[in-house]
Amino acid sequence: MIDLHVMSDEELALLYVSGDNRAFDLLLSRNQAKLFSYILFVVRDHDLAEDLFQETFVKVITKLQQGRYVNSGKFAAWIMRIAHNVIMDWYRLQRTEKTVEPTPDNDLSSLSDNSDYELAAEMRFVNEQVLSDVKRLMNKLPPTQREVVYMRFFQEMSFKEIAEATNVSINTSLGRMRYAILNLRKMVRKNDVCLELV
Repeated sequence: MIDLHVMSDEELALLYVSGDNRAFDLLLSRNQAKLFSYILFVVRDHDLAEDLFQETFVKVITKLQQGRYVNSGKFAAWIMRIAHNVIMDWYRLQRTEKTVEPTPDNDLSSLSDNSDYELAAEMRFVNEQVLSDVKRLMNKLPPTQREVVYMRFFQEMSFKEIAEATNVSINTSLGRMRYAILNLRKMVRKNDVCLELV
């Protein structure tokens, strides 16, 4: 019997395509935490992240069964690209469906989105506060900039891998990172935030 645990993700993907469902189970367990954390970071809603994660893996299965995966040695980047596309499709759908209905008393306070401005009120340590400030500032970045920062610093992906995962050129990935850093610097100055760890 083949020991699946010694196989690479790419080998497991090809084994699954040839009919071994155990290979897919192992692929899922190896990649689910990293992929889910990426989706959650981008959309910032746990329930939505779960839905998009499931949709991503349905697309992964479909593409594998259709023979649309070619072993290029980068299975993780391939599924990240699928997740990116699923997220972007969801954002596009939201943009086209977003209409505002007036409330009976015309109260507009329910329209504000406070998720970008939430701070943990009872932080005990300075380092926790700094990390909270960094996250808060990152959440204010446009989705494409937030995404590249997350992939680069939290998932330690190269700019080439980021470009492949997001279906853009390396120059576009670098440009998004540059603008993200510029925007973060502006926000730090504007909000007089100290990002020095102790």
